Amino acid sequence: MAERALMLVLHDVAPETWPDYRPFVNAVDALGSIPINWLVVPDFHRRNPLQDASGFRRLLDERITRGDELILHGFSHADEAPPPRSPRDWFMRRVYTHEGEFYALDEAQARQRLEQGMAMFDRFEWPLHGFVAPAWLLSEGAKRALSASGLAYTSDPQHFYRLPEFTSIDAPGLVWSARSAWRRGVSRVVSERMSERHRQAPVLRLGLHPVDMRHGFSRDYWYQLLVRLLADGRRPITKYQWLLQQTHRSSAAA
Repeated sequence: MAERALMLVLHDVAPETWPDYRPFVNAVDALGSIPINWLVVPDFHRRNPLQDASGFRRLLDERITRGDELILHGFSHADEAPPPRSPRDWFMRRVYTHEGEFYALDEAQARQRLEQGMAMFDRFEWPLHGFVAPAWLLSEGAKRALSASGLAYTSDPQHFYRLPEFTSIDAPGLVWSARSAWRRGVSRVVSERMSERHRQAPVLRLGLHPVDMRHGFSRDYWYQLLVRLLADGRRPITKYQWLLQQTHRSSAAA
């Protein structure tokens, strides 16, 4: 049987959300050396600038030393564009999410925010290889800016995209909608079905959000699923390490 990988991904990482994640991360660390992928927001909702959070930055420094990966996750994680003009845009920006920061940006705006985020990573001497847009939403202009950024990859809920060409790689992911009890119940059913459906997939991603950590039902599920997948033989890995493996395998096959 071919090796099957597992990625544990924490979304919306910021000083404000760390208290939500702390108990879960401590429990994961107690399991052993499990690398975690941290989707870091430079200034979460314009009220959490990392430049003012030296203690939290030291925590992230330590996570890199442990073998974790930090990934740029937007800049503010807030949709600050002018109001939507079409029904489709209204649905995407007011119903699907209020945090699609890169959904309505033109290329110049997206490039500016990418450069600001990349400069922050460089200032703090954090290795940076990937970018994930808030809510996975990218305008065409944002895609062009990302292609020219020099970063190695981006992703959406079910795929990796190798940059700059946006070459698609299947990478199924599980994610919850946990803001109400009924949503958490449905999410559990869907996750169980998807985890079974993708049991033999080369990689499976677990996409956790701070709201998941605020409810014992969802927090316990993610922990139990992680333990179960590890027992089933999946090997935890960071996104960039996995991408490098795919690149090497493609080169060897060629």
